[in-house]
Formats: sequence, structure tokens, C-alpha cells
Amino acid sequence: MTTRKEMKRKAKKAVKKHYILYVAVCLIMAYMGVEFSSSLNVLDITPAEEVYRMEDEERLTRIGANSDGLIDVIADLLAGDQEGGQELSSQIKEEEKERSLEGNPVFGRTRGVFAGIVNNITSGSALVFLVGALHSLLGSESAAILVLVLFGIAFLFSVWFFITNVVSVIARRIFLEGRIYETVPFQRCLFLLRVKKWVKACCTMFLTAFFQFLWSFTIIGGIIKYYSYYLVSYIVAENPDISSREAIRLSRRMMKGHKWECFVYELSFLPWTFLGAATAGLSEIFYSNPYRAASFSEYYAQLREEAKKARIKGSQYLNDTYLFEKAEDEMIYLAYEDVISALVRPKRDGRKLKGIRKFFADYLGILLTNTKEEREYEETQALHMRMQFLKDAVDRKSYPSRLSALPEQEKRKKVEMIHYLRHYSVWSVIVLFFVFSFMGWLWEVSLHLVQDGEFVNRGVLHGPWLPIYGGGGVLILLLLNKIRNRPLAEFVGIILLCGTVEYFSSYYLEMAHNGERWWDYSGYFLNLHGRICAEGLLVFGIGGIGLVYVLAPLLDNAIQKIPLQILAPFCVVLTVIFAADTVYSMKYPNTGKGITDYESRVVTDNWNQENKIYIHIQENNKYACNLFIPNLYTG
Repeated sequence: MTTRKEMKRKAKKAVKKHYILYVAVCLIMAYMGVEFSSSLNVLDITPAEEVYRMEDEERLTRIGANSDGLIDVIADLLAGDQEGGQELSSQIKEEEKERSLEGNPVFGRTRGVFAGIVNNITSGSALVFLVGALHSLLGSESAAILVLVLFGIAFLFSVWFFITNVVSVIARRIFLEGRIYETVPFQRCLFLLRVKKWVKACCTMFLTAFFQFLWSFTIIGGIIKYYSYYLVSYIVAENPDISSREAIRLSRRMMKGHKWECFVYELSFLPWTFLGAATAGLSEIFYSNPYRAASFSEYYAQLREEAKKARIKGSQYLNDTYLFEKAEDEMIYLAYEDVISALVRPKRDGRKLKGIRKFFADYLGILLTNTKEEREYEETQALHMRMQFLKDAVDRKSYPSRLSALPEQEKRKKVEMIHYLRHYSVWSVIVLFFVFSFMGWLWEVSLHLVQDGEFVNRGVLHGPWLPIYGGGGVLILLLLNKIRNRPLAEFVGIILLCGTVEYFSSYYLEMAHNGERWWDYSGYFLNLHGRICAEGLLVFGIGGIGLVYVLAPLLDNAIQKIPLQILAPFCVVLTVIFAADTVYSMKYPNTGKGITDYESRVVTDNWNQENKIYIHIQENNKYACNLFIPNLYTG
């Protein structure tokens, strides 16, 4: 049997290989209260299950010292005083808006969806609305409050059951893969979804926790069963398809004769616990937590090996061979033959493109001439990029999911046909620019039509297009081409790129047209000079993801079906009309009601604390001074 010293030596190697990943996983477990939660004391972070035990004074401080607080709104509702709760929540909301005016304009709370959500939550208006809606449906205020409480309990239980309850299984899987392999992609956190066993794993862990809870009423039994069920999360991490009862029974059999040994193994980490206390948890966060988790992964591997050799009942369910040893070259070749071919082919075919054509294809994802040669290059490169994330499995650096005992779900063929890792022709880029511009124009016109009940031709140009949408969409496809195979990086890149484009477009239009604005986010939560806001950027980020991975590829498929002798003249005509509109609009821009008549073009904001009057000076080719009295002004 491998000694504790040897297991810890292997654990140290694993921590060194995957240090950042291991620290991140342990931090997530600690924050969610699954394990290691005591090590967060230095960060003054409250684990998830303790959030609801916060002092009333802390909650009052968070929502403002001048209000009675969200707690009082809840107290009024529980006491049956719905009108009192509604009145108090309205007062808190107005105080929040008032403080946003006198405070940092970046944290505006008077306009926008985010501001409304923040104000409704912090003031308790959302709770008052729910109680009122339930009251009208059930005909009883007491029943409405009871339903709301039961719903809250059900919601908290669902979060625990489907997320917190299964975090330990996901963490065990990552640490087990890290024992053998040099690379563990963070996407492995979703392995239960890929094998469609998330709910089954949740049920197994719930049953284990339930049995442990029952045994906790007997002191000796609670301690013994703690170690009897010690390996359940590891077993589920290896084989999520195992039944709940079988996983628990198998853990008991594997731990038989090893409970004291496991207890002593835990005690061997006591010096690290003392060091953690002396360093206020820092040593635990940055080393001993990952080290401990990696060490017990080695311990499970040792007990698993013994169980397989002894052929104990149920050991046949421990069937994920390549989680504990690397596959032979022949097995890898048979499972990943298509990937190997795709990885080799681009080196040969890539030589067909040279110079400027290769630069545009590689860095911007554009095929300049759309010849057969370029199309062959595009297909080969796209296949190569789709398979690139499997390269580590081919090199035996990461877990070979295709050799798993539970085959992970492959992408559907229909989805694969979307083929987002592609190159776009010049003609496709032009058409996409106009399609995105028209869609942006249609979106804003429809939004104005719904909100104000009238048609308004939005934008500085006179035609049915908003070039900021078209330009932003095309820039996303071109400038972020190199990170398209990493969705998270793509999302962040879209937000940064769209924020930059929108900010400087607003600045340019304002400077070029005597301070006149075509949009203004002043008063929106998290805005910058009224030119961009978090709300808009989030919409751009989500929309951009849909554009890159679904809309643009599908549109390009349709564009490619149009004969070039029709497509090219069509693009030329559209470009000429757009250029003429641009030149005309430089001298006679599209302005008027619903387009440029904003009331929040702020030049100077002053808060008169003594008189409680907000002085707002705006510029719109003339100066005006508006006195906003908070008790009267609600706009």
C-alpha cells in the first residue's frame, strides 16, 4: 500500500501542475459553504448559507442610513400591513434616487432596467408587488405571505439541491483528472451535463446527506457514518450513472477497515490548520486547501485500486479506466482518428495562401477573392479549429472523453452545420454590415414605437440603417476572430469592443454637431458620461454572442448561395446609396423629436445640500437651468 508520505508527494506535484485551477475550485467550494469555508475569514466573505443570518444593522447600512430599511418592509408584510410596507418601500426608493443624484453619476438610479431592478430590490418594492399579486389571486393576505415564504424555501432548497449539493462531485472530478493529466480545462466543470447525469448525481448526494443527517442524532453513529460515506462523492465523480443506493453501499464496503486510517490521515493535516489560523486563512486559500484536496484524491485512488484487486461487491462500477491511467497510442488513434487528420492537414493546405491573402484569412477571418483555393483553405482551417480543443486529448495531456465509460454527448449535426469557426468573403462582410445596420434600426424603431406609440426614424442618417450596429457587428467578427473558439473571452472582448465603439461614436457625434446627442444614458446604473452603460453593454455582449455563433454563420450560408454576378452589383448599389446618405447627413443630420431631444445632456450638476435642491444645467444650443426638487420631481 502506498504510504501517506508518498500520497502527499504525488499531491504536491498535482498542485504544482494545476495550481491556479485548484485554488479557484477550492475557493468556489469555500464560498458556497461546501468545504474550507473557515479559510475565508481573512476576506470577510460570508458563505452562502450564512447570508441570511446577517445582522439587521448591516442590512440597514447597505440600503441607506436615512431609511428604515428592507427589514422593516418585510416586517410590515409579515405583520399583515401591506399598505405600510408599500408606503415605506416607496419612501426608500425615492431616497435611493435622491442619493444617486447627489452621489457619483456613474451609479445613476433614475433610468433604465438595471436601475429599476436595483431600486425595486433594495427598497422591497418587488416583495410588496409579489404579496399584492398573490393576495389578489388567493383572496387572503395571510395565504399570500405563506405562499411567498414557501416559494422562498423552495427556491433556496432548489439552489442547494441542484448546485451546492453537487459542487463536491465536480471538484472531485477535476482533482482526479489532475492526478494523471497535465491539462484540465475549466469546462470540465460541466462534465455532468455532457453525460446527462447532473440530476442523478444531485439525487445521490442528497440521499447521502439525508442519511448522514439522520445518523447525526446518534453521536457515535454520526461519526462512523461520516467516514462510511466518505467516498460517495469520489465514486459519483468517477461514475455518475451509478445508483444512489449502490454508491453509498460501495463507499461503505471500500471504507471498511479504513475509517481509523482516514481519521489519522486527516489529523496529519492539523499543522496546516494551525498555520491557517496563524495566517488568517491565507495559507489555506493559497496552498493547504488544494494540497489537502489533492491528497485525498490520491487516497481515493489507493482505496479504489485495493477494491478492484479484492473484487469487492460493486467494484465493477468503478469503470472509468482512463481517469486513472493514460490510454495507449492505439486506443487514442482509433478514438480520435478524425482529429489527428484535421490537425495534420492544415500544415499542408495552408501553404496555398500567401502574403496579404493569408494575413486577412488568418487574422481577420476574411477571404479576399473567395476562390476555390480560398474555400478549400477555409474548410480545412475551420475543421482544424473545431478539433483544436481536442488536441490535448490526442497528445494524452488531458482526459480522453471519447474513451469514457459514459460517452459524452457530441454536438448535433444540425448545430455543427452552423460552423461558426469560418472565414467570411468580402461580399459577405458587406451584406452582413447592412443586415446588422438594418436590424439595429428596426430594433430601435420598434422599441420607440412600443414605448411612445409613434414611429421615429432613429439615427443620424436618413436611411433605414444604424451603422453603429453594422460596424460593431462586423468589427466583432473581424477583430475578435482569433478568440472565437473561446466563448468566454469572446464575450468579454465583445463588451470591451462595443463599449469603445459606442463611447467614441457618441463623443464624435457630439463634437461634430455642436454638442447634440443621439443617445444619452445619464441616470442609468453604471454609466460613463452618459455615453455607455452596463445595461447596454450587457445587451451588446449577449447579442454579440448570438451574432457570432448563430446569426452570422446562418446568414453567410444564405449569402453563399447567391450567384456572384448578382451579389457583387447588389453590394455596390447598397454601398453607393449608403455613401450618399452619409455625405448628405453630414450637412443635414437626422434630428428631431425622439431622436435628439434629450433632457439630460449635463454640463454642470450641483447638489445644494442645505436646500435639498438639485440644480441641473443643460446645453442644447442654448442654456437653461432646471431646479429638480426631489420630493416633487419623479422623472
